[in-house]
Amino acid sequence: MKKRIQNIAVMTSGGDAPGMNAAIRAVVRSGVYYNKDVFGIYRGYEGLIEGDMERYSARMVSNIINRGGTILKTARSEEFRTVEGRKKAYENLVKNNIDALVVIGGDGSFRGMKVFAEEFDFPVIGIPATIDNDISGTDYTIGFDTAANTAMDAIDKIRDTASSHNRLFFIEVMGRDAGFLATYAGLAGGAEDILIPEKDRGIDSLVNSLRRSKRSGKTSSMVVVAEGEKSGKNVFEIARYVEENLKEYEVRVVIIGHIQRGGCPSVFDRVLASRLGIKAVEALLDGQYNMVTGFKSNHVIVYPLEQAITDQKGVSQELIRIIPILTT
Repeated sequence: MKKRIQNIAVMTSGGDAPGMNAAIRAVVRSGVYYNKDVFGIYRGYEGLIEGDMERYSARMVSNIINRGGTILKTARSEEFRTVEGRKKAYENLVKNNIDALVVIGGDGSFRGMKVFAEEFDFPVIGIPATIDNDISGTDYTIGFDTAANTAMDAIDKIRDTASSHNRLFFIEVMGRDAGFLATYAGLAGGAEDILIPEKDRGIDSLVNSLRRSKRSGKTSSMVVVAEGEKSGKNVFEIARYVEENLKEYEVRVVIIGHIQRGGCPSVFDRVLASRLGIKAVEALLDGQYNMVTGFKSNHVIVYPLEQAITDQKGVSQELIRIIPILTT
């Protein structure tokens, strides 16, 4: 049943992603545009449990669209996993006369949001923001484009020193159990091979591929490795195995790490976040609850929260198919 919504709360949860601030800005300003009060909740579910929130005006979100991270901060919350913790969170929303909740985050944040919404029959909507791009139902999540460009820039720089010293570099990028960052950054950076969770090639296949590259005249190579790669070995073990079996290579390992999370969001992420933020508010006012905003075929959509957290999303078969063609 459609409920009257006057006060909306927004928070960021889970790992930070470039573009979160742009999404916060869009939620606040669209709420104000539709004559609603918008409250910012600090430190995610933990802040919600503690009642750490304040009313936001349109001016309070000025000059944040270009900033990485999140002005609302983010934190993990073990207490929110308990019934007692979620009850405290609900009571704080009721005490502040908040009628609906917007959660900007990833898979774990959405799972918590779903349980909360079902327990208290509370209107919620999610905005997908994670550099892993692993939320089903949307082509892209906020932060992915920026992180992919950051990783690509690092790969470009590493290539310079790889060529200068005739070295083989293994470059680990983030992505958890999804290979989107590795695939996009690896293809864009001209990597000689890409190891992703969606396709377990086996380490011996990698060795044979690198051996062929060496015979073809390549004096340096770069292999991009997703952190969730399924060979059963971490990037250091992979590098050690290759070094033991290809004595002609001088091997180095680079872990790009959390630099991928930071930095000013790209144009794409700023616009995507703005569109998804506005859609979230409009969907709530239209009576669409327990939903997620997404981006599909260049259109902003709203789809069930259940789909976002249960369906599996991985790198497309088309991208997987072209990896060996471009890395030959």
